[in-house]
Amino acid sequence: MSFKCGIVGLPNVGKSTLFNALTNSSKAQAANFPFCTIDPNVGVVPVPDERLNNLAKVSKSKKIINTTISFVDIAGLVKGASKGEGLGNKFLSHIREVDAIIHMIRCFDSNDIQNVNPTVDPIRDLEIIETEMLLADLESIQKRLEKSNKKNIDEEQLKILEMAQECINCDKSLSILNEQFNKKILNQTGLLSIKPKIFVCNVDEKSIQGGNEYTKNFINKYSEENTLIVSADIENQINELEKDERKNYMEMIGLKETGLNMLIHKGYKILELDTYFTSGPEETRAWTIEKNCTAPKAAGEIHTDFEKGFIRAETVSYEDFIKNEGWVNSKNNGKMRLEGKDYIVKDGDILNFRFNT
Repeated sequence: MSFKCGIVGLPNVGKSTLFNALTNSSKAQAANFPFCTIDPNVGVVPVPDERLNNLAKVSKSKKIINTTISFVDIAGLVKGASKGEGLGNKFLSHIREVDAIIHMIRCFDSNDIQNVNPTVDPIRDLEIIETEMLLADLESIQKRLEKSNKKNIDEEQLKILEMAQECINCDKSLSILNEQFNKKILNQTGLLSIKPKIFVCNVDEKSIQGGNEYTKNFINKYSEENTLIVSADIENQINELEKDERKNYMEMIGLKETGLNMLIHKGYKILELDTYFTSGPEETRAWTIEKNCTAPKAAGEIHTDFEKGFIRAETVSYEDFIKNEGWVNSKNNGKMRLEGKDYIVKDGDILNFRFNT
């Protein structure tokens, strides 16, 4: 599986610049006027994982295949989007298709880059976006709960929609839904406001270490758990450099990790994802799975026949595979296990599936 993150925010907060940096492309226009992005740009990016190279070296693999993440650069939203202002309806429909939302928040002053509001206020800007999402959700819920449509909704979905409507009308957080229903059931509702969120505070170069007053105020209100401080412009500059130059430049400005790596780590955490590997002479490959995934489900990521005909999974932990230099020594030294249908795959497992076709 691959997960998809939508980059959203007000116009001119740096969404397209960040998208270009993350995808190392110039696919998204980045210009100094509102609604530069109309149709969403989509970039599929390999997920960096140093374990892949180490495994490929041990297995003497001919090729390495990373798992991927998709970024979607979505048109800027304005107040009134839920009523069709700006590019509102298009914007909102595109958000429904993503697994997680990256809220791009402007946290820098500039006389050169137009701001749709007279002042820089990241808290206000986020509230505008989230209010529009709530209003869009409310309208969607009301339509689905109309008598003519209600009969087509199953009992559990009906309960979720009614609870969501009550929360929105009473100005309560929709997080209560996450406590009572599983993620798969909630995703079927298509509600925007319950999607996992990452907040990216876009800063200038002098604020990449430690942030600034805007980021401090934002973190005081929303906490730093799902908040990243990134300079989209600096990320773009880094991606234009060669590998050695990139490393030196990052050390010079005190940047320990790229924005892409930070977003992937946050994304995997909030979406509760893990990675397992397959490794042999032909290829070493990474596969993304949900946490607490059973071995047959993990096998199904490779091919549905693997899941249907699952018998056993030959399993070695990443540490043991590296230490024992591959499958043969891992087996001879008692580090390879045969796991059945109830086995919960762990992050970093190297798996080889036995199955009937």
